[in-house]
Amino acid sequence: MNRAALLLAALLALPLPAAAEGLAELNVLRQGEGQRAVARNTSGGPVEVELVADAWVGMDSEPALPVRRVLRAGESATLATLWPVAEGARHALRLSIIPGEPFAEARDVVYSLPVEESKFTLGQGFHGGFSHDDEANRYAIDLVVDEGTPVLAARGGVVLEAVSGYAEGGTDPALAKRANLVRVMHDDGSMALYAHLREGGVAVRTGDTVTLGQVLGYAGSTGYSSGPHLHFSVQVNGGMRLVSVPFRMIGPDGFLPLR
Repeated sequence: MNRAALLLAALLALPLPAAAEGLAELNVLRQGEGQRAVARNTSGGPVEVELVADAWVGMDSEPALPVRRVLRAGESATLATLWPVAEGARHALRLSIIPGEPFAEARDVVYSLPVEESKFTLGQGFHGGFSHDDEANRYAIDLVVDEGTPVLAARGGVVLEAVSGYAEGGTDPALAKRANLVRVMHDDGSMALYAHLREGGVAVRTGDTVTLGQVLGYAGSTGYSSGPHLHFSVQVNGGMRLVSVPFRMIGPDGFLPLR
């Protein structure tokens, strides 16, 4: 078998599908003697993706990895073309995904209370020590409410993400990515996150336009949670990383003491 045939055989042995959870998906498709890494945005708004090689032996690509791109809602795009250059070529690709347009600037907006005024107490505020100590949650708040309390849109926008398939909650950190949630993108590119909704407690779908005060779902305790509450934050994409930003929220007695 000549060298070209050996390289082609090596290519055909490489794994084709590569999955990424949630907002976008990655597929690796054969193209002649090479492959194309194609990403598709499955969310209701823009996402930033980065294609990374966790293993890269005897391979070349155009462009070189890693590579980033912004995908609009529903958009598919070829991120890179790959081909083997040596016998025993192999790769393992990973698609990292961050919701939102990178480097959006959140306007100073006063947010409405996302639950009924008489049915909450303020738990963790900004810089909460239990679970609000990372960049994505530093300016998050927890509103302690009863299971099943309606969760209302604090500001209008478009549902970028709606996750509703989880049932379990508790204080095991392994549950951190297993919360039911709704993410709403606003007209300035910022995003409001409403998290820990109950099982089956999401009332909107990806791509829906929602208005101020609309019911988005029902509070629960799914994911990394010690009891029923609504986790709320305003975030922006800081360039392949989620960054929470300070905000103001009006309550029954004026502005909530979030700081």
